[in-house]
Order: sequence, then C-alpha cells, then structure tokens
Amino acid sequence: MRRLRPYEVLVIIDPRPTDEEVAQLLTRLQDNLKELGAEVIRVENWGKRRLAHDIKKQREGMYAVLEVSAEPPMVKEFERQLKLNENILRFLSTRVPVRKKARPAPTGEVLEEVR
Repeated sequence: MRRLRPYEVLVIIDPRPTDEEVAQLLTRLQDNLKELGAEVIRVENWGKRRLAHDIKKQREGMYAVLEVSAEPPMVKEFERQLKLNENILRFLSTRVPVRKKARPAPTGEVLEEVR
C-alpha cells in the first residue's frame, strides 16, 4: 500500500511569459505530478513579486504553490524535472507535518475549577 505524504512545492517562475503561458506551465506541472502518481490537492498562483536578489538577471518572479500528496521518490523526480525547466527560476519542496487530532476529554469526568 502506498503511503502518500503531504508536500508543498513553492515555484518561482520567470516573469517574462504572459499570464496564459504561466497558467499553461502550471497545468503541465500538475500533469507531470499526476503522471508520477502524486495527487495534486491545490495550486495557488501568488502572482508577480519582487525578489530579494537577482536570479538569472531577473528582479521579479511569478510565485506559485502546489500542495500535493506524494511519496518521497515522486517528489525527487519532480524536482529533477523542475531543474531542467528553463522557465523555473527557483523551487522549494517541503514536507508538511501531519497534525494529530486532539483526543476528546473522556465523558462523565468533571474538571475541577481552578481558583
């Protein structure tokens, strides 16, 4: 049984392509993840932002975040594909920690009032 883990992949895209081309690129990235066997949960396009320092002679970049559920080898292969894409300036993949649900208090017990 596969155990998919939650990841967030932040991608900084070259700002020179049009909004339509960026949307097509994000669609291709989603398709690549699905081909690898990952589940794409959500894609957020944060738009154009100023970079802290120049990257490949660009002062701005289009930011996007992909929330996916995948196995570690899938993410590693996706990162390899991102390195080969000329429109991607930078990327950062992070594994999102799974939060455990809080256990409800046992029924029938009365909590003492603190004075």
